[in-house]
Amino acid sequence: MSIQEALERAYAHWNAGQAEQAEILAQRVLAEWPGQPDALHLLGLMAHAYGNLDLAISHLRQACQSPRAPAVYSSNLAEMYRQKGMLPEGEEAAQRAVAMEPGLVSGWNNLGILLQEAGKVEQSRACLERVVALSPDWAEAHNNLGNTWRLLGRMDHAQTCYAKALALNPSYAEAHSNLAFLLSTQGSYDEAARHARQAIDLNPRLVDAYLNLADVEISRQRHDAALRVLGMLDAFAPEHPAALAARAKALKQIAHTEEALAIARRAVALAPRSADAHHTLAMTLQDLGLTDEARDAYEQAATLPGTVAETALVGCASLLMEAGRRDEALAAFEQVLARFPDSAQARAARSDLRTFVAGDPDIAALEACLAEGERRSLVDRVAAHFALGKAYLDIKDPDRAFRHLADGNRQKRASFDYDSAETGRWMERSAAVFTPERYARLAGLGAPSTLPIFVIGMPRSGTTLIEQILSSHPQVTGAGELSALRLAIDELGSFPDRIATLDNEADAAARLRACGEAYLARVAPLAGGRPHVVDKMPGNFLYAGAIPLILPGARIIHVRRDPVDTCLSCYTKLFSGQQPFAYDQTELGVFYRQYERLMAHWRELLPSNAFIEVDYEAVIDDLESEARRLTGFLGLPWDDACLSFHQNRRVVRTASVNQVRQPIYRTSKDRWRAYARYLGPLLEALGVEAP
Repeated sequence: MSIQEALERAYAHWNAGQAEQAEILAQRVLAEWPGQPDALHLLGLMAHAYGNLDLAISHLRQACQSPRAPAVYSSNLAEMYRQKGMLPEGEEAAQRAVAMEPGLVSGWNNLGILLQEAGKVEQSRACLERVVALSPDWAEAHNNLGNTWRLLGRMDHAQTCYAKALALNPSYAEAHSNLAFLLSTQGSYDEAARHARQAIDLNPRLVDAYLNLADVEISRQRHDAALRVLGMLDAFAPEHPAALAARAKALKQIAHTEEALAIARRAVALAPRSADAHHTLAMTLQDLGLTDEARDAYEQAATLPGTVAETALVGCASLLMEAGRRDEALAAFEQVLARFPDSAQARAARSDLRTFVAGDPDIAALEACLAEGERRSLVDRVAAHFALGKAYLDIKDPDRAFRHLADGNRQKRASFDYDSAETGRWMERSAAVFTPERYARLAGLGAPSTLPIFVIGMPRSGTTLIEQILSSHPQVTGAGELSALRLAIDELGSFPDRIATLDNEADAAARLRACGEAYLARVAPLAGGRPHVVDKMPGNFLYAGAIPLILPGARIIHVRRDPVDTCLSCYTKLFSGQQPFAYDQTELGVFYRQYERLMAHWRELLPSNAFIEVDYEAVIDDLESEARRLTGFLGLPWDDACLSFHQNRRVVRTASVNQVRQPIYRTSKDRWRAYARYLGPLLEALGVEAP
């Protein structure tokens, strides 16, 4: 048998699914002719098919060294480099392929995808348009071009390409999956989920389809559903780096941050050149307050090939803002805009650092972003509306401001499910469970500790200001918004119903003590050796009745503010966390009244040595008296540092990050009265008459 005959038979065996016979013949050829490119190419294809990407690349690289190797071998090597994350090497191989054979469709296609993943999207577009011209009836060509148009922000062109791909091949799973991703960015979540599920039905092993479906669920704030979707990947792709990164994001959203961190680190270890993995790690580190590590990870994500550079650079700038380094943060945002001039993310994120004036170029840029309509993602559009709301309030144009705020809130509210009535029923059930008799029976059974100071209340009620004042005291550390209490209470079981079952004293003591110890294990390391740590999670008002039971000795400070001022401040703010009640004036007012009724119950129930209330307006009218009252309640000696809270350089990760860097100001008191005519539904829900 000649070498040519052996090669023909080897390829025939491989195409017939007879791998063993194909490999035997290919190895015989190499024994006779070391370095024979066709045999090496076949072995490379086989290694790739069986999941050994490193061996596949080794065989293909050696095959391409032969002057006899056809262009398609370099094209195949380029694709294998891409799958390995070696984008520069892949680009070089693909460029070589199309230089050798300018009409090679697969070569231009692989080059276009490599350039796409490297963030060289204009070059990618040119390559993939050539592919479409060469093969107009090839569905994959239209799909790939759609991906590049999406990265260029031309969602209209991208959707046209995906539709064309599906018209050519209705069973094309990848096109359904990509269309799902596109629709998700536009806020069409039901349709996006339908296409993602259709992609999974067509190809149950298409990882991207699961990732896109999970992304839809995360966008709708259905994080448990997202984790269930990602769990389906465990059957065939348990260590897929993108799947691990997606799981870490979902866990981060439900405050399982330590678990998210471990998974994000695993994703980076498996894919050290993945920009998305580093970006996910950075966001998780930021949530944990590990600022320096987070900045390193953001910078790494911004330098790696991929599509997250803009978001990563905005993340770096935001870290500086949280740390109170205002000038550095502004410079960092300018660097983002120098690289990404159309970045709505950067302009919106820095809006809180600035007071807008008429003619501010950011106003025109943000209006231009909105003029692009659905060519921009829903995230960009919502952020632009909220930033313009602030800008027009700054320049005393409330008509335009509230038009933008209404649009931004409406679009944000449409992106998730929220049941105001169910929230109210939950609060009523909680109050009913915590009766004075049950409270007296369970008091003192938990884990005694004077370490935690809980600052609770409505968002935007002044909780961050109180934390900043207290954390300026040398015996107090401010830990920010922690989920530790909710996670510890989750260990009790269904709350508040689980409390109602704790009738046996021994069982109740064991469970409440375990809950308290679980909380302290999470929080004690954050104290930095100081005797007290502030846990400023406003939403902990939901669990305030449980705090003295699981942590006898802990102190609770409830911060109150004028109801309309509080709600107006919520309505004008795009929260980074989950505040689902805040994006509709009626729901916002209803929630405030629900919160008020629950706090009235806690006020009657909680012991006076564990619970105190402070009014935001009293603090801004007489800072020293209120600060002395609070430190006295906590048993702390007075320290004048509490009056210089704005000089405290600790990291602040809340919507009030910039306000608490300033001395006390009174312009936020009775602020709502100037805007009463825009707040009709809110005032009605609160039962407040317009002035």
